[in-house]
Amino acid sequence: MGDTSTIGLGGKSHEYPVRSGSTGPDVVDIRKFYADTGAFTYDPGFTSTASCESKITYIDGDAGILLHRGYPIDQLAEKSSFMEVSYLLMNGELPNKAELDNFTYTINRHTMVHEQLATFYRGFRRDAHPMAVMTGVVGALSAFYHDSTDISDPDQRRIASHRLIAKMPTLAAMAYKYTIGQPFLYPDNNLSYAGNFLRMTFGVPAEEYQVDPIIESAMDKIFILHADHEQNASTSTVRLAGSSGANPFACIAAGIACLWGPAHGGANEAALNMLREIGTPDRIPEYIARAKNKDDPFRLMGFGHRVYKNFDPRAQVLSKAATEVLDKLGISDPVLDTARELEQIALKDQYFIDKKLYPNVDFYSGVILSAIGFPTSMFTVLFALARTAGWIAQWNEMITDPDQKIGRPRQLYTGATQRDYVSVESR
Repeated sequence: MGDTSTIGLGGKSHEYPVRSGSTGPDVVDIRKFYADTGAFTYDPGFTSTASCESKITYIDGDAGILLHRGYPIDQLAEKSSFMEVSYLLMNGELPNKAELDNFTYTINRHTMVHEQLATFYRGFRRDAHPMAVMTGVVGALSAFYHDSTDISDPDQRRIASHRLIAKMPTLAAMAYKYTIGQPFLYPDNNLSYAGNFLRMTFGVPAEEYQVDPIIESAMDKIFILHADHEQNASTSTVRLAGSSGANPFACIAAGIACLWGPAHGGANEAALNMLREIGTPDRIPEYIARAKNKDDPFRLMGFGHRVYKNFDPRAQVLSKAATEVLDKLGISDPVLDTARELEQIALKDQYFIDKKLYPNVDFYSGVILSAIGFPTSMFTVLFALARTAGWIAQWNEMITDPDQKIGRPRQLYTGATQRDYVSVESR
């Protein structure tokens, strides 16, 4: 018999099984706790609660480890492609050449969106935030693709998964084009996943768009590094929505809505806005002093991480990519000069080292995306585009988990106790 944990309450002791994963902390299985004791556990933010069993992604924040199906993220970012990582997340193993070719071919054949969906965009104001547009149009996919919303059918789940991964770049590019008043570009399935997205975003019908391999590689790395991140807020939202039996398009739309929050997907936008506030490298010492002053509300955005306590393994990959992109483009921009100078200071200043305020993935991705030409309003859209692969993998895992029940968190109620209604005349 395995280990157990004893919990005492009301003068009685109750034993609960302890479960061990392949790596990481053990968990105490308290599914019967309420039935045994009539009490709930209290865990705001679910930071000490394992809400599911998963085989997809593992994070060790103290050691700076991020694994997808056991593979270190730095190896995947340096040696793999987003198509290969998407296949890995969905299927559990890296594909062989034939499997990868077939998967890529399938995704390419789903990149088009229903022509009527283009008219859906025209219902939004031109100055609508692209994330507001994405939340609407992704949820609307279920109104166009009725043949892949039956979650009890494995084939329909697979088709819906392929459709979402394939169409997300098209929808994201359309959201950008709509805000700047340019015509939509149809996908070019001869290009890579990242290359196709760049062309649909920055190309125009009157000119042939040339995909720069350095920009394309950086874009693909950004997609890989944001593909999945365990049971974060948006992934948990996708799982929670899916637990009710909602169709996959609605579940991914729910994830996009959650990701939009500045505490989640908006961190790279906040980092770039901070760099713009600093403005030029000569003003960095002033802001460094403000960051060190605990009485000053200014905070360095894009430094440190809630999960990774010592370093962000994704940032190390993007640091190199950022240098390649900036050198290739040769942009003269004081904001990007400020980013480079601030990065060097943060890596050497003892205050930053002691506080573990290292540049994280949001810092570098914001710099890269800005250099490529994306407005900050598109940063979280690109995050959603990449994270769709992870959301879909997590959703499929949740659907096929025999232990999965509809999500129903409990509460500690502190409101009024039962009382009788008093008529308005007597109040």
